[in-house]
Amino acid sequence: MYQSYKMDLAGRPLVVDINRVGKQANGCAFMHYGDTTVLCTATASEKPRDGIDFFPLSVEYEEKMYAVGKIPGGFNKREGKASENAILTSRVIDRPMRPLFPKDYRNDVTLNNMVMSVDPECRPELVAMIGAAIATCISDIPFDGPCAMTQVGMIDGEFIINPSQEQWKKGDLNLTVASTREKVIMIEAGANEIPEATMIEAIYKAHEVNQTIIAFIDKIVAEVGKKKHEYTSCAVPAEMFEAMKEIVSPAEMEEAVFTDDKQTREENIRVITDKLTEAFAENEEWLAILGEAVYQYEKKTVRKMILKDHKRPDGRAITQIRPLAAEVDIIPRVHGSAMFTRGQTQICNVCTLAPLSEQQKIDGLHHYNFPSYSVGETKPSRGPGRREIGHGALAERALIPVLPSEDEFPYAIRTVSETFESNGSTSMASTCASCMSLMAAGVPIKKMVAGISCGLVTGETDDDFVLLTDIQGLEDFFGDMDFKVTGTTEGITAIQMDIKIHGLTRPIVEGAIARCRDARLFIMDTCMKPAISAPRTEVGKYAPKIISIQIDPDRIGDVVGQRGKTINEIIARTGVKIDITDDGKVSICGTDKEMMDKALEMVKIITTDFEEGQIFKGKVVSIKEFGAFIEFAPGKEGMVHISKIAKERINRVEDVLTLGDVVTVVCLGKDKMGRISFSMKDVAQQ
Repeated sequence: MYQSYKMDLAGRPLVVDINRVGKQANGCAFMHYGDTTVLCTATASEKPRDGIDFFPLSVEYEEKMYAVGKIPGGFNKREGKASENAILTSRVIDRPMRPLFPKDYRNDVTLNNMVMSVDPECRPELVAMIGAAIATCISDIPFDGPCAMTQVGMIDGEFIINPSQEQWKKGDLNLTVASTREKVIMIEAGANEIPEATMIEAIYKAHEVNQTIIAFIDKIVAEVGKKKHEYTSCAVPAEMFEAMKEIVSPAEMEEAVFTDDKQTREENIRVITDKLTEAFAENEEWLAILGEAVYQYEKKTVRKMILKDHKRPDGRAITQIRPLAAEVDIIPRVHGSAMFTRGQTQICNVCTLAPLSEQQKIDGLHHYNFPSYSVGETKPSRGPGRREIGHGALAERALIPVLPSEDEFPYAIRTVSETFESNGSTSMASTCASCMSLMAAGVPIKKMVAGISCGLVTGETDDDFVLLTDIQGLEDFFGDMDFKVTGTTEGITAIQMDIKIHGLTRPIVEGAIARCRDARLFIMDTCMKPAISAPRTEVGKYAPKIISIQIDPDRIGDVVGQRGKTINEIIARTGVKIDITDDGKVSICGTDKEMMDKALEMVKIITTDFEEGQIFKGKVVSIKEFGAFIEFAPGKEGMVHISKIAKERINRVEDVLTLGDVVTVVCLGKDKMGRISFSMKDVAQQ
């Protein structure tokens, strides 16, 4: 016998079945929202994983093709690797839940979310987010929940709670907010230049809805929740910390971390670690966890410096941004390039333009790469991981609102951010570099976009906190928040908030958003605009050029020809690429303007009806006894009668014309038989 629970969520029924399926998992919730069905499970290993200093949480979001009534295509008729959407959804589920597990918990935990059916009115990503929280809350896995998630869209200035798939795509806001009972714990947003005040209003509207979901989860847990199991704590013993302080005083540790150079700080910590290793040489138990203990000691020192003394490790004020630098055109021959540097974080972005037909080959507008050398490490490259995909998607969301339409700029666009050096917030540096790279490539973006990250260190009470503008790596590792915001001078285009504590109060959220606005305006005014203040008026020398013409959609078949014969002939003769949309827009792409103009003229001729008095230039392609056939464009020919070739009488066409001759003719209109006729001898009279 299973238990079924139901609530009304944004006007649609949310139904949760417990003990119906997946009974061997630690926790399982069979979720139904409208006709969307997602199976959410939470499982944990019996013992902690040895030799690690982190919590091994894995979140999976599985998209099954049968959920939308399709069979996987390609050679392998099974679902392949996770899509970008699946990876991003997994990250959004992970980020609010990870801080709610015990900090000293080292058992492997997997949260699996399998999409089994999709109702376009009820987005499966949201169902998985709520289901993962329910499955974990009712399980015996230690978890300080519940938490809940709500999505907010906006159309015509009106907020929409948990919008449909179509509303999500068309709206001006894509906001996901996770909450605990009292506080917001995660924010993810893409926005069409939403003002800060409106964004805050949307965040707390979602927070209100989350409280109704949490009350619903509480009811389920009260009736079917399992007792949380005991676990082996992996916390560093208090007596070890005391012993460490006797060998390395807090003042020595503070001196070691107080430098603006990452390499110097790492060397100082290495010296301290060697000193402690020597002191604890006979205590194997302590040596096994010495790395984690030094990390915790360093963390406590940095947090105390910031919170009590308002002293940052590199000596900056809490609102101060690291030294900035920007330049464009640093890479020759590419279509656009820019480099943005903030302290020891440096990103080079390269922009590539292509005809719209290449769009399907491009997996997203922005790609982000993070090689090991950027942090002074060595390891083989295995392609982008979840972090790289997430950072790339964040910068892409930031830029999409300012991109021109296809009518304004008929190009496929790809930007790639290469991390040259990393010491905090490379995703925000990628946003700045990408924006400048687009402008350098001649992409007519509507406004400049910049981004910055705000950090946080909290004390014992909600009122005891310090916000940090432009956090470096150390402040990210040891702080409580990484609040990234991108936008224009008018409003926000993207947000991504990660925290390590159990939520943020409203003053912190409002303060961080305000701090990020001030910082991004400063970056644009003092760094980006001096490097390039506006998009270039033309694409670069090596970029493909595109010219467009609108034709009657009924004439598309004439341009394409039977089995593509006509369009392929135009391409073969001119070396251009041609794209045609269903509404009759023809885009001609190439690097040789003369050949592009030639292709354009061919399209015009093919799609124009012959009228009396028109002058055409064409090639002789066939000679008959009664005249010659002239090709004006592939698939478009006309006949010149023998009597219309020369002013004087000729006995044979071959006396004047040979195959391949290029001649100029005038259209005489229709003859008595209704056929279009042409003349060479009457051209001069026109």
